[in-house]
Amino acid sequence: MKLSWEASGLALREPLRISRSVMAEREAVTITAEHAGVAGRGEVVTSAYYELDVPRIEAELEAARRDLDGVAPSRALVAALPAESPGVRAGLDAALHDLVAELRGVPVHELVGVAPREPVPTARTIGITPAADAAAAAADLAGRGFRVLKIKLGRAADELARVAAIRAAVPDARLLLDPNGAWIPEEASRMLRAAAEFDVEAVEQPIAPGTPDLLAEVAEASPIPVIADEDARSAADVRLLGPRVHGVNVKLPECGGIRAAREIIDTARGFGVEVMLGCQVASSLGIAPAVHLSGLARWVDLDGHLLLARDPWTGLGGEDGLLRIAGSTGLGVRPS
Repeated sequence: MKLSWEASGLALREPLRISRSVMAEREAVTITAEHAGVAGRGEVVTSAYYELDVPRIEAELEAARRDLDGVAPSRALVAALPAESPGVRAGLDAALHDLVAELRGVPVHELVGVAPREPVPTARTIGITPAADAAAAAADLAGRGFRVLKIKLGRAADELARVAAIRAAVPDARLLLDPNGAWIPEEASRMLRAAAEFDVEAVEQPIAPGTPDLLAEVAEASPIPVIADEDARSAADVRLLGPRVHGVNVKLPECGGIRAAREIIDTARGFGVEVMLGCQVASSLGIAPAVHLSGLARWVDLDGHLLLARDPWTGLGGEDGLLRIAGSTGLGVRPS
């Protein structure tokens, strides 16, 4: 098996503002794993938050290429992936799953033993914008078929005005909140009690990660289900939280790929904790591995490719709020 890769840019349709940053573009590295004339592909996206840039990605891939050169794909798929960063491990993991599934002539979800779920309703993210703009965006998305909307929130005093405006604009939509850890615990309890008035379905990581016991206390007092995000990056994290939160958000680029995600999901479900599948901004190639696990999740938030000005890959759809895997083998995506 041989590895190669290529870096390119991913520009967003419009800047996305969350509590800790504003994003207009990011870079992606496409990984190709080849064996016996068949190719499998995966994607790694850069992240300032995780200090992952193109030079670091390429250095880790160069080391992985030396370790994987000549190794059979099926053996590499079950071995420890030779990369330090979860994002790079996830990209390698995706390329290997794609390659082995293509060699066997099956879709990835069949390869890993997950029942397909099609179509897959996905949430669509609304960034931090004025309330009137957010309401207009919500109405437009609902008109296009989206039934689940995720609202980014910060710490401003009038943050819930955006939630109120969106609820008024789309009274039947399912709403998820995501402060990206911006609230302090005392503030989170107050905000969650107030947000319950708007029939919010769940909130992701309301307080900064790193204090799982405090997150559990917030969850216990919350009238809205609390989903751990950055505090649930591994199965060990989920075991530490146990049943004290209502859900965990599993993002493949942040846990290390399909195999790591399955361990987190199985651990969470063992505690009776619900699962969300989340994502970073990425192309359809980067989103596809999580779509193949969607049969295991209550909430699906896989809209990263829908935020792009131009997606270099196709095969997932989603513009109507529903994801559908077009291809019948591998990850099911192809170049646009």
